[in-house]
Amino acid sequence: MELHNLHPAEGSTKTRKRIGRGQGSTRGGTSTRGHNGQKSRSGYSKKIGFEGGQMPIQRRVPKYGFKNINRVEYKAINIGMLQILADKLGVEKIDAEIIRENGLASKNELIKILGFGELTKKLEVTAHKFSKSAQEAIETKGGKVILL
Repeated sequence: MELHNLHPAEGSTKTRKRIGRGQGSTRGGTSTRGHNGQKSRSGYSKKIGFEGGQMPIQRRVPKYGFKNINRVEYKAINIGMLQILADKLGVEKIDAEIIRENGLASKNELIKILGFGELTKKLEVTAHKFSKSAQEAIETKGGKVILL
C-alpha cells in the first residue's frame, strides 16, 4: 500500500449535484426547481407559520386572557403541616430555612402560611406572608408571627 493508491471504500462517498451549470449538465435551465412559482426564486424562505395563504392557526384561534406581570407567587403551607414539622423535629421556632430543608419549598420560593389544620403547640413562625386565619391560629396558641 502506498499513498498514490489509497482511496475510500466503495459507496462511502458521493459526488454532489452541480446545479445550474448549463444545459449540457442535465441540471441547467430550472436547476431541479421545476417551473415558475415562489419556491423557484432565489432568496425564497417561508415565514414561520405560513400555510400557503390559508389563514394560519395562530390567527384563526381567538386571543383570550392575560398574564399579570406583577403577580407574586407564594408556596402555600398549612399550619397543620407546621404542627407535623414541629412534632417531628421537636422545635418551637419554624423559619423559611427549616421549611426548605424539609422539602416543603425550594430555595427561591416565597412562603405563605395558610390556616388549614390545627395547632397544638406554641410556635414562632417566620415566613413571607400569612393568611388572617393562620395568624389568628398561631397567636391564639401564644405563638408569634414574624414577616420576612
